[in-house]
Amino acid sequence: MNKNKIKQEIEQLRRKIQEYDYQYYVLAQPTVSDYEYDRLLKRLEELEAQHPEFISEDSPTRRVSGEPTKIFPVVRHRKPMLSLSNTYNEGEIRDFDRRVRALLRPGEAYEYICELKIDGVAMSLIYENGRLQRAVTRGDGEQGDEVTNNVKTIRSLPLRIDSAGAGFDAFEVRGEVYYPRAEFEKLNRERSAAGEPPFANPRNSAAGTLKLQDARIVAGRPLRMFCYYLDPIAPQNSLQSHYEALQTLEKLRFPVNRHYRRCQNVEEVIEYWREWGEKKHLLPFEVDGVVVKINQFEQQQRLGTTAKSPRWAIAFKFATEQAETTLLNIRWQVGRTGIVTPVADLEPVLLLGTTVSRATLHNPDEIARLDVRIGDRVIIEKGGEIIPKIVQVAAEKRSPGSVPYTPPGRCPVCQTQLVRPAGEVALVCENVACPAQVAGRISHFAARKALDIEGLGEKMVELLLKEGFIKDYGDLYVLKHRKEELAGLERMGEKSAQNLIDGIEASKTRPLARLIFGLGIRYVGEGAAKLLARHFRSLDRLREASMEEINDIHGIGDKTAESVRDFFEREENLAVLEKLRAAGMPFEEEIPPGAGEADDRFAGKSFVFTGALARFTREQAGELVEKRGGKVVKSVSKNTDYVVAGEDPGSKFAKAKELGITILSEEEFAKMLEK
Repeated sequence: MNKNKIKQEIEQLRRKIQEYDYQYYVLAQPTVSDYEYDRLLKRLEELEAQHPEFISEDSPTRRVSGEPTKIFPVVRHRKPMLSLSNTYNEGEIRDFDRRVRALLRPGEAYEYICELKIDGVAMSLIYENGRLQRAVTRGDGEQGDEVTNNVKTIRSLPLRIDSAGAGFDAFEVRGEVYYPRAEFEKLNRERSAAGEPPFANPRNSAAGTLKLQDARIVAGRPLRMFCYYLDPIAPQNSLQSHYEALQTLEKLRFPVNRHYRRCQNVEEVIEYWREWGEKKHLLPFEVDGVVVKINQFEQQQRLGTTAKSPRWAIAFKFATEQAETTLLNIRWQVGRTGIVTPVADLEPVLLLGTTVSRATLHNPDEIARLDVRIGDRVIIEKGGEIIPKIVQVAAEKRSPGSVPYTPPGRCPVCQTQLVRPAGEVALVCENVACPAQVAGRISHFAARKALDIEGLGEKMVELLLKEGFIKDYGDLYVLKHRKEELAGLERMGEKSAQNLIDGIEASKTRPLARLIFGLGIRYVGEGAAKLLARHFRSLDRLREASMEEINDIHGIGDKTAESVRDFFEREENLAVLEKLRAAGMPFEEEIPPGAGEADDRFAGKSFVFTGALARFTREQAGELVEKRGGKVVKSVSKNTDYVVAGEDPGSKFAKAKELGITILSEEEFAKMLEK
């Protein structure tokens, strides 16, 4: 195939993939199977690797950068990103309308555009020659952090657009980056399973994700963005109204929330606000009100701005539904990692259609900040309309004899002295034999995403612990020798006992990553477990690894590495692992079929990639090494076997020379792969 045909095929693949992304992420109407989509993307990756001269930064293969961002440069906005004034009731929105009318010419006609106010993170995107060049957070309104690599992972956003038909090729788009509600709940479940504190709301999780240094981790979190602002830079703005700008954004295939509406007067604005105030819970994302804007740009310009806010726009917020009730008690729950968290027991009260009798208090600092006391009348609301929380104390209703609440000094389950680790807000029970922790660890080990032991739910775990059948998850594997005793337990019987034993035996076939996740190591979620399994391929090798070696794995941070090392240094954990070994639980994992045969030149060798590679993305090169039995690490040390240096390699290259480590050019690395 000649180069022109190759280039044509590459362009055709990019257009197809971009079209499928638009159909899936913007229209929510996929027209191709995941298999077919992956096949096209893989073909594009292969062609770009073979013909690096045709690689383009706006290719779908370039959505995820290979090198973690060390810092986020501060960038000044072209035009300030002003905040909006807020209003919460119909009287105040009518006052806003009167101010607008007074500032325009007498009798002058005007109309509003109403849009849902997405509860997310404001973002500015700069496109030049139709290509995304820069993404910057709102920051203080004058300047923000450049997070381009992270924003590129949002697949609903086009990296390249055909702006010729619109009459401009340099422009700014603004919008709101958000986390879908269902995905937010899933993320919090995963964080809790990894022993990490859950995010308070979807907006916080979106903001935290955008500030992660590794775009590959960001790519694993399904951020979305709705665009609501279009400002052509070159040639000058030819758009006449906000409505026209929204329609143009849609034509250019940007994701636009299509619930916007033109309103001819303030009464229609109020009707729109009332309608969505009732329907907001049906949306798959969080909204906290309506944004009301004068439609015509020329009128916006005449109305002008104050120092902080435009006079032509306002946020018409939904009143957060709250309820008042009595705090009956504060209970402390012990998790499997020993973190002890407070839960408020409330006098039942109706809130957003459900009866609430419990609320989160997060940690001791939150109790102190609220100065909440047992017997207080408290105001509750649902954070992100998901998790009930106490937001305020009605102090004026407090009884005269009330005293400040003091968190417990000892574990509520085992009475061990609680500690507060340096730099953390949580109280921790360090007794690994604490019954609550033991039950939590066994339930986690048996969970669907871990060893997936059918029939071993929380109630069954509690029963087995209570009756003395088990003390840890290692004891599960000898229950097959006590089948008759099991069958005699309350609500069991012979069939249920056999089903449980079968489920335990079936868990021995689970992949190594699920075993590592099931061990319940703090900060090791599903993703980290997969990275550890892929890197070490053996539980014993992981156990013997130093903290530095663990931390060197791309995607594993300091806290996780320290937690893994600490887990394997505890004698009680090693004793449980020996029970698993004796039961026949596989601690080794071969390279999966089809992943490639082990290659002596790569097997067990560590590779560091530095500088810009032309033939491969950093991720592609790493996968090629791992398929041959090698491993990819982040930093250069005396244990590094090879450093592969692309253009502008930087400090890793210099350190490799200093340590006498073998340095390969990209060409030499490619030849090594071919042998």
